Amino acid sequence: MRQIARTRDGLLVGLGGASAVLLGAFGAHALRNVLDAAHRELWHTAVQYHFWHALALALAVGFGQGRAGRMAKWTFALGVVLFCGSLYGLALGAPRWLGAVTPLGGVAFIVGWVALGLALRSRSG
Repeated sequence: MRQIARTRDGLLVGLGGASAVLLGAFGAHALRNVLDAAHRELWHTAVQYHFWHALALALAVGFGQGRAGRMAKWTFALGVVLFCGSLYGLALGAPRWLGAVTPLGGVAFIVGWVALGLALRSRSG
């Protein structure tokens, strides 16, 4: 069972990082002349948060233990989907109501960082 969880976690981290690179490159190249400055900025913000939280997810998977480690892992993943996903959607012209989802992703990121801190604290002592 642990091997399955480690495989799933590794795939989650790999997909998080790879999708950040792909979406960053897509925005920089394919969308360069398609989006106006404001929408490019939304895309850029989404990519930046995506990258940082893909790294945070890797930390949570690699070093987080127990319930707090699991909470960090899943809230970082949820934050990427909600926060970054909503910004990507808005940049591409999704309905404005999608912006209401963005703060939920931000809360997930905050919870993830607190959980990661707790997981790392319990690991050290």
